[in-house]
Amino acid sequence: MNIEEKHVLAEQAYQKALRYELDYGCCPQCVLAVVQETVGFVDDNTIKASHGLSGGGGLMGQGACGALSGGLMALSAKFGRDRHKLDAGRGINNFKKSKELVERFRNEFGGITCEELQKQFTGRTYDMWNAEEYKAFDNARGTQCAHATATVTKWLVEIL
Repeated sequence: MNIEEKHVLAEQAYQKALRYELDYGCCPQCVLAVVQETVGFVDDNTIKASHGLSGGGGLMGQGACGALSGGLMALSAKFGRDRHKLDAGRGINNFKKSKELVERFRNEFGGITCEELQKQFTGRTYDMWNAEEYKAFDNARGTQCAHATATVTKWLVEIL
């Protein structure tokens, strides 16, 4: 695939991930599902395993943004260390690619945790376990979380 074709595919992935996040939620699953549908190699169990990473992990906000976590999982699905190679070294290539994604994400969105992004997008943080707070967050964030999800997905298609 040439660069122009990859760019078109990345833009299509962006649009699909944006729609998935707006329609279905759970940013890490949206990233991984679109990567699976676009470039392959992500299996259904990986998508399922990412479910609890949404909202900074367990909807608690304090961990990495779920879109970023999904992106890191996609990189690891492609470049990570295989189970049968646990004793074969750390697999530094995947760590380098993951570090690049984290740095790019931080530069683009002003942080990496769900709470940092909530502040960037809305000016405050929310308790996503409180129905009223979650509704307020959902209204205040608009399409910004979907944009972050779609952006990570686009980057992954370009990288992978």
